[in-house]
Amino acid sequence: MSGENGLGLSNPIFISMSRIFDESDLLQIAGVQHFFYCERQWALIHIEDMWAEDGRTAKGRVVHQRVHEPKYSRRQGDVITTTGMMVRSLVHGFYGICDSVEFIPSDIGTELPGRDGFFQVRPVEYKVGKPKRDNLDAVQLCLQCIALEEMIMAEIREAQIFYHETRRRQSVNIDDQLRTESLSLIKRMRSLYDRGETPRPEFGKRCNNCSLSELCMPRMGQGWSSVSEYIDHMASEQTHEKTP
Repeated sequence: MSGENGLGLSNPIFISMSRIFDESDLLQIAGVQHFFYCERQWALIHIEDMWAEDGRTAKGRVVHQRVHEPKYSRRQGDVITTTGMMVRSLVHGFYGICDSVEFIPSDIGTELPGRDGFFQVRPVEYKVGKPKRDNLDAVQLCLQCIALEEMIMAEIREAQIFYHETRRRQSVNIDDQLRTESLSLIKRMRSLYDRGETPRPEFGKRCNNCSLSELCMPRMGQGWSSVSEYIDHMASEQTHEKTP
């Protein structure tokens, strides 16, 4: 994830007295969606390395592939747009990919290497469906902004989400309240990740729409801290039964 990002930016880091994370220990911004939906689902994917795809997740993957591939940087009028930009925060310990980042000429803002003047930075996230009632999409976008700010010494106060179903953009105010909510969520994820802890199953309506339901086994009851532990136990029992 190191190196330049297509615009000649070398990803400088804010100087901080906080813990500086190693790049190999960063959490995925994309994991916020899983964590928001179900903390156990997130742990199965990001701690136990389990994954299963259904029609909904496949559609989301295809939409993002269309945005990210091919990666490019182009100029339309005075606005510079780059896609598939890798971003990361070593201060807060996470990384992700910005679907699209627009650099808009301004009287104040961020300087870009090899470019005259100043630019306002505006990430644009692409989503499959339509605006949701919860704050999930805004939290993911906010984390992208925080990482991008750290990398290029920018200040981002507004970003946008394009919803594939409505074909419209929605502006998101990257204010202090949203930043606090977003970083608090990352801290909760980090706490489970560092402990290697998978939350116990709690069966509910959301389990019916989960692509990991067969791997999660939400009805398996209490007593197992992880699916891996449960599977190992069952394999051991079967081996024991076959032993004369």
